[in-house]
Amino acid sequence: MDVSRLRRSATGFALDREDLDEDPIVQFEDWFRYACETVPMDPNAFSIATVDEDNRPSSRTVLLKYFDERGFVFFTNFESKKAEHIEKNPSVAMLFFWSDAARQVKIRGKAEKIPTSETLKYFVSRPRGSQIGAWVSTQSSVISSRSLLESKFQELKTKFRKKEVPLPSFWGGYRVVPDQIEFWQGRRNRLHDRFQYTLRDDGRWNIERLAP
Repeated sequence: MDVSRLRRSATGFALDREDLDEDPIVQFEDWFRYACETVPMDPNAFSIATVDEDNRPSSRTVLLKYFDERGFVFFTNFESKKAEHIEKNPSVAMLFFWSDAARQVKIRGKAEKIPTSETLKYFVSRPRGSQIGAWVSTQSSVISSRSLLESKFQELKTKFRKKEVPLPSFWGGYRVVPDQIEFWQGRRNRLHDRFQYTLRDDGRWNIERLAP
């Protein structure tokens, strides 16, 4: 199938150096708030790329749950492929793509487990079905049918019926601590605006314009 004619000219706002905050986390928060207003579904969805022990890359979409000056947090099963990869190589890459806003943000950094107390605080805020679901799936393993998942879900639903769902020991959060963040603004004629923040040894950020 030839899809070369599927194209559109991005008509986003101009992005100039003076528009940017010196702190990329503050800049990200500004863009994220705008994405929440303009992106119809899941503005907190992003792709995260890892590499396995043979240096083969793998990517998947996860959901950002919160962020601050320390980094970007997501949750997963610690027995998943992504967790296995991170254990061996914590270097990861994140990509937010907000098509309706003609914007994307690329983030590179190191992933580290957050404290169990921090995970628990988030876990108890989840819908009960999601809490049980965390217990059900041995993420990334091969299963013979969906009915196994549904049967296990009903079994655990009954088991936890009269009590709080406990936090699984194999489930928790990672914080991606960034050392490079790029903001990409789509423009006409493929002359996009790109600015890259790179963390310096003194803890401050260099900001450079990149060619589109």
